[in-house]
Amino acid sequence: MYRRELQRDGHTHRFLIIPVRGQGWEVREERDREILSRRQLDDWHRVEGARMLFATEVAQLRAAGWIEV
Repeated sequence: MYRRELQRDGHTHRFLIIPVRGQGWEVREERDREILSRRQLDDWHRVEGARMLFATEVAQLRAAGWIEV
């Protein structure tokens, strides 16, 4: 549903929002295959808030030289 992946100097930063059947959405941030945060949300408004936060973080990473793949 939502996936943004950026790379720089051999490192990867990934932002994911994945629907979980009957349970809402999993909101996850990963760096180099390590899970930095993982939440299960069942309120769409919180999912939208997480998506907006991810968009801000992606913009900051891009400004720092990360490239979206």
